[in-house]
Amino acid sequence: MKKTVLVVDDEQSIVTLLQYNLEQAGFDVITAMDGEDGKDLALKENPDLIILDLMLPKLDGIEVCKQLRQQKMMTPILMLTAKDDEFDKVLGLELGADDYMTKPFSPREVIARVKAILRRSQFQPEVKENEILENGFIKIADLKIYPEQYEAYFAEEQLDLTPKEFELLLYLAKHKGRVLTRDQLLSSVWNYDFAGDTRIVDVHISHLREKIEQNTKKPAYIKTIRGLGYKLEEPKGE
Repeated sequence: MKKTVLVVDDEQSIVTLLQYNLEQAGFDVITAMDGEDGKDLALKENPDLIILDLMLPKLDGIEVCKQLRQQKMMTPILMLTAKDDEFDKVLGLELGADDYMTKPFSPREVIARVKAILRRSQFQPEVKENEILENGFIKIADLKIYPEQYEAYFAEEQLDLTPKEFELLLYLAKHKGRVLTRDQLLSSVWNYDFAGDTRIVDVHISHLREKIEQNTKKPAYIKTIRGLGYKLEEPKGE
């Protein structure tokens, strides 16, 4: 069955270029020219992947991504931008984008990225049987993570997590007690090599600590392993 890609961009030339090349590569393509129409079309048509420009009329790409994720739509999103701006990149990925490309780009590279994202999205990280309790959650001290519901709780209160924060926390929990390098986390959670751009990992770790640690300066759950990476562990008693 053909995969459907939604292209949301306000430049007709880019929409035409992407639509032609995606259709040549065997995809069905639907398009929108502004963020509001793009969001509505995504929710109505439920495409397999969304190519979303950052700068859009009505709703910008960041807001579209944010609203779709808030409505529990986990369709992979490839964000496009004409700006090579580090803040935009980190923010877009933080809000749930799966990959990020800067204009100008080659159609061949876009097709390669689309195929890679779709290939990865078919596979969920394995969960060891002993990590899932009969109630369907992972429990580490006061932390409970429900993989199927995309929800996490700390001290019985639901955490307000972005999709990537949730995926990072879940990955750390599945590998409890193991030291994970930043490159490992980039590859496994973001499913892409951002050329050693480990700041994305550090930003997300910082945000997670703000939500689950009593003292972010002396974290009890997410430990920094100097020179290596991070480890999630059961907090030790005082």
